[in-house]
Amino acid sequence: MITGEQVRAARKLLGWSQEDLAGHAGMSDYTVGTFERGLRPSENTVTVLQRALESAGVEFPEGEPVRLRKP
Repeated sequence: MITGEQVRAARKLLGWSQEDLAGHAGMSDYTVGTFERGLRPSENTVTVLQRALESAGVEFPEGEPVRLRKP
């Protein structure tokens, strides 16, 4: 499972705000913000956020930093 810190790093790689990610994930920016600040949302919410970021080209390799997928 990804962490709030990884979500923040992924957003920065994409140049997205919390509002941008929330829009892509179909949830509130409040939910994104609370996760980034360390409060753990439901497993489903984390999955939706991860899928939104991955569909935009972010990879979450295990044991490595968040990165953009190579073309």
